[in-house]
Amino acid sequence: MNVGNCYHCGQPVPTAVDLAVSIDGQPRAMCCGGCQAVAQAIVDNGLADYYRHRDALPNAPHEALPAIVEGLQLYDHADFQKGFVRILGDAPDGSEREASLILEGISCSACIWLNEQHLSRLAGVTAVEINYATRRARVRWDERRIKLSAILAAIAAIGYRAYPYDTAKSEELARQERRSALWRVFVAGFGMMQVMMYAVPVYFAGTDEMTPAVEQLLRWASLVLTVPVVCYSAAPFFRNAWRDLRLRRAGMDVPVALGIGAAFAASVWATLTASGEVYFDSVTMFVFFLLSGRFLEMTARQRAVSVTEALARLMPAVAERISAYPANRDLEQVMAADLRSGDVVLVRPGATIPADGQVIEGESSANEALLTGESAPVSKRPGAFVIAGAVNVESPLLVEVTQVGEATRLSAIVRLMERASTEKPRIVELADRIANGFIITLLFLATAVAVVWWFIDPGQVLWITVSVLVVTCPCALSLATPVALTVASGAMARTGLLVTHSHAVETLARASHFIFDKTGTLTTGEMRVLDILPLGRLDQLDSLALAAALEQASEHPIGAALRQASAGKLLPAVDGLINEPGSGMSAQHAGRSVRLGRPDYVLALHGKPLPEGAQSLPASGDTVIALGDESGWIALFCLGDEPRPEAAAMVAALRAAGRQVALLTGDAAPAARRVAQALGIDEVQADASPQAKNDYVRRLQASGAVVAMVGDGVNDAPVLAQAQVSVAMGGGSQLARTQADLVLLSENLDHLWRGVVLAQRALRVIRQNLSWSFAYNLLALPLAMSGFITPWMAGIGMSGSSLLVVANSLRLQKGCKG
Repeated sequence: MNVGNCYHCGQPVPTAVDLAVSIDGQPRAMCCGGCQAVAQAIVDNGLADYYRHRDALPNAPHEALPAIVEGLQLYDHADFQKGFVRILGDAPDGSEREASLILEGISCSACIWLNEQHLSRLAGVTAVEINYATRRARVRWDERRIKLSAILAAIAAIGYRAYPYDTAKSEELARQERRSALWRVFVAGFGMMQVMMYAVPVYFAGTDEMTPAVEQLLRWASLVLTVPVVCYSAAPFFRNAWRDLRLRRAGMDVPVALGIGAAFAASVWATLTASGEVYFDSVTMFVFFLLSGRFLEMTARQRAVSVTEALARLMPAVAERISAYPANRDLEQVMAADLRSGDVVLVRPGATIPADGQVIEGESSANEALLTGESAPVSKRPGAFVIAGAVNVESPLLVEVTQVGEATRLSAIVRLMERASTEKPRIVELADRIANGFIITLLFLATAVAVVWWFIDPGQVLWITVSVLVVTCPCALSLATPVALTVASGAMARTGLLVTHSHAVETLARASHFIFDKTGTLTTGEMRVLDILPLGRLDQLDSLALAAALEQASEHPIGAALRQASAGKLLPAVDGLINEPGSGMSAQHAGRSVRLGRPDYVLALHGKPLPEGAQSLPASGDTVIALGDESGWIALFCLGDEPRPEAAAMVAALRAAGRQVALLTGDAAPAARRVAQALGIDEVQADASPQAKNDYVRRLQASGAVVAMVGDGVNDAPVLAQAQVSVAMGGGSQLARTQADLVLLSENLDHLWRGVVLAQRALRVIRQNLSWSFAYNLLALPLAMSGFITPWMAGIGMSGSSLLVVANSLRLQKGCKG
């Protein structure tokens, strides 16, 4: 049953759908969110004549699209979407999609706000995040309600273009942007120099030294030279301003376009009537200085996002696969994207590793600097894991592929960086709101200034009003925060600390308490079995084999130590493995329930106290875990690992900087105290369950503390989410990395301290940028209102203020390595 036909495509409108678009002043029914978005795009783009001129409804929906929109249908094909669209697991039917796009035409933060607001109102779009510095957009939508082509059409309808993100396309767009900007700067600069040649004689000519005819000739020459500057070089200002006004919004280019247009129009009128003042020199100088500033800002922005682009370029296009290893060693060249888990590839010296894998033959070293921040090559031998994107340095390696494509660690790093770049922290949103409100205030203020000066001196109204419009445009304010955060995130990535959520830089700088897990975080995590004490029917070897069987799928360092100690032994069969985070593992073995983990966790299974012989275990503070079943204790295992060599210096640096440091671990108190004493940590909470860790962090937060939690492992995921800012070790579990705001890829705690220093510097730079932006406007506005600033001086001031905050932000790139 339907309630009529779709005005756009002619298909029946389902009963439950109530969508419409106003066309020719009448609400027209639409059958879905896609038709609604495309029809609205057609109307908003001035193409409503399409509906008036068609003489019949089309036979197929795609025939209802005019040429400007029809080409976007390609983006709806599943094969085309493979490279840039992810199917999310939130919706059971796979209808929730996410695309990574790059936007063309972004000129200021108001453009970001406009696109986010426009897209978020589309039926079916669930999330939109756009980053100013990178021009990258992350869009989520419900495939059942709207198509990607409709989203792209909606972006085109407001004057922008969106493309699927890929490195080659991004670089090409960046080159086009630079080339176009350079040409506009050249035309403006050439026009400015020529116009000044004609303006200078008029300025220096004394009374009666220049006849009116000559002066008029010079005016006409200046007009001819200014037309290309206004119509070509300044065209983006007018185009963006018209788009903003048409959508009833005030962007950064509105006051600029008003200033240029008013000065040029008045100068043209004065030339045509041979009366009044002309401002061709001021117009051309203003356009030149403003375009020069924006070109330098664009170049700095592109440099700031170079880390993400460099990572995206790491993956090689082809790989050398061994066709039938180990039967023969015949090589075939294949596309890296066609590799599958289990393939064996040859990686020659100097070549890039095409997929995550494990070395099966050869000894060499790999340069993982871009991935982990560690400049020294890492030794690789049989059994060692290698990362896609790393460079083999010395000798050939045979690598068995374990992860390919989107499942590789490199792809995960790039996705996390993309997520951070498209999120907008609170401090950026606040600056954007202030900037948007400032533009509205500025337009009213300029109008008031014009009225006042009309009564004081009508001859100066125009250039004073233009100066007010231009000199206080809040470009520097809108750039102050996002550029600094982008540069800081890139600098931190170079040191091996990956920012995965946008608020992380700001919050890390303000963190007052740093809480560390022990195993795998402050210690190496490379635990080993020190002693085994049998307590039941099994001997040492059989007890170890049963414990390793229970930990066969665990990512925890304790599980890895047990498996390593039992290497080469036949493991018994166990069923129904269950992980109890913070407690241990349970399973069924030989018809009995078996547990491995904390002694109190195993004790709860059978209720029998430990025998006297258990006291013979070392009391050095190492970790003790128990193995038992329904009938009683089976064995105790003593394990231990060592603190990371750089941990003590990192703790000392944090304490010297006034930060509180605490150790929060689920391990036994003696082991926790041993590590804390070695590292100089006074506050220790041992035997802490996941809930106890959460409660501890909540108590600190209730007292006003800003908590940074550094952890590793599945049992740390809840407390990582609870802390204001969280750091996961790069080798930890996938769940912990997903929850964390930062990932320490290098697993070098010294890099965490460098990240803290960089975050503090970033916050300091943001404060400096904001202070300068406000101070500049407070100083420049009264001077412009008083008539002490000419339009070309206003252009220099506006461009200079933007360049200053960008240059100040770029200082964060210095000293980020070491």
